[in-house]
Amino acid sequence: MRRVVLFLAKAAAGFVVLSLLLVLLFRFVPVPVTATMLMDPHGITKDWEPLSNIDRNLVRAAIAAEDGKFCQHDGFDREAIEAAMRRNMEGGRIRGGSTISQQTAKNVFLWQGGGYFRKGLEAWFTFLIENIWGKRRIMEVYLNVAETGIGTYGAEAGAQRYFRHSAARLSPIEAARMAAALPLPKERSVANPGGWLRRHGNRISARIGVVRRDALDACVYE
Repeated sequence: MRRVVLFLAKAAAGFVVLSLLLVLLFRFVPVPVTATMLMDPHGITKDWEPLSNIDRNLVRAAIAAEDGKFCQHDGFDREAIEAAMRRNMEGGRIRGGSTISQQTAKNVFLWQGGGYFRKGLEAWFTFLIENIWGKRRIMEVYLNVAETGIGTYGAEAGAQRYFRHSAARLSPIEAARMAAALPLPKERSVANPGGWLRRHGNRISARIGVVRRDALDACVYE
């Protein structure tokens, strides 16, 4: 029993050290590849760009669509988590529980899919990036590793694919349509959305103005 406990203690300590080193490394170095990219049967098209080369409209659209409290929370939107837990207890489909910070932690360090074990690891990495990276770096990494289409990752690759120009000059509606597709990029059309998806994109485009007016993206540009 003592040997088992000692082994588990060493394994836990090793994991903590390794995770800290990885988070520190990616604080400064672009993320080269993720598990999601490696497991994508469609290949990988990506082009890392610093946040200064990504239009602020896309930052605002991501906040408007995915995480309106991005600048207010510490990585966890507790109200959204509680709402998700209530819906889970009722047997409904859980939506809106994960923040941009949590999605970034999952995308960079973990794998897709659910499960309490992965959620626990996600919480740990979310805590680390919030305290080591800060909001600007989290947003920069998120917009560079998020899946933006079939085999397409990051804002620049997505902008080039759908609009044939750089992510440095996205109009509000272009940014909104990219943000609308983020949850299901393989299923949601960016270039020619119809019906509900077009209306959803228009709502996000309108919310971009709210994010700008209320400075909900201020932490990214401090």
